Amino acid sequence: MKFPQVNYKDRNASQHLADALHDIGFVVLSGHPIDPQLISEVYTEWAEFFHSADKFSYTFDPKIQAGYFPFQTETAKGYSKPDLKEFFHLYKSHNLPAGMSDRSWQLFKELIELAAELLTWIESVSPASVQENLTMPLSEMIQDSQENLLRILHYPPLSSSHQDGAIRAAAHEDINLITLLPAATTTGLQVLDNFGMWHDVPSNVGDIVVNVGDMLQLATGGYYRSTTHRVINGESAHISRYSMPMFLHACPDVVLSGTKTARAYLQERLREIGLIT
Repeated sequence: MKFPQVNYKDRNASQHLADALHDIGFVVLSGHPIDPQLISEVYTEWAEFFHSADKFSYTFDPKIQAGYFPFQTETAKGYSKPDLKEFFHLYKSHNLPAGMSDRSWQLFKELIELAAELLTWIESVSPASVQENLTMPLSEMIQDSQENLLRILHYPPLSSSHQDGAIRAAAHEDINLITLLPAATTTGLQVLDNFGMWHDVPSNVGDIVVNVGDMLQLATGGYYRSTTHRVINGESAHISRYSMPMFLHACPDVVLSGTKTARAYLQERLREIGLIT
């Protein structure tokens, strides 16, 4: 499979983006307005955080789902072995760890702005039947949403003791509307095609991977695909891997389909992966 790539500056970028998200649910976006240097600097700051014992001072509160999640906290739906990762949940209503610059907030803001634009693109070229069934414009669903989440992930180097069937991130689909993922620091991300074959996602500095989440699939009656993906241990298992997906969530009261709200759907999925009880 030739992995779809779209240049943000292309005159037909909106159509190419929507076509890819309809066909396989994933696309690599280049030429976008977010500075690669900003992304690099944010990665550097969080690498320092994950290598500091201070991280345990920020261990998450299950009630608010913000803060530091220790290694092997999360288990993908349908799996018995926890993922080989640690991560930090950053919401707009919560604080960065002490001593960090505001670069993470700058990236947070710019990713939300880009996502709103991409959602407008997607809606504008969607079939009339899809547009008519939306309960509100897609870009408005995320406006001022306190659920928008920047998840900073660290996949530590793995020893042989971790090679017992567990992987860095087991196969799953995202919960939210769309995800914007600045290129990770190394390879490992794969997507599943219609024929059950896994494909590597390119990881080129400066690119952003865009993918569909379950909420968008639900809101569009399945027109846009929430595609299964994973992070394998692979050739880079011996080194740290960092990634920073920005999960764009609909506001809690947004009705996605029928009577199901974004709040109800999110709570349902968080219980399934063991982050709440």
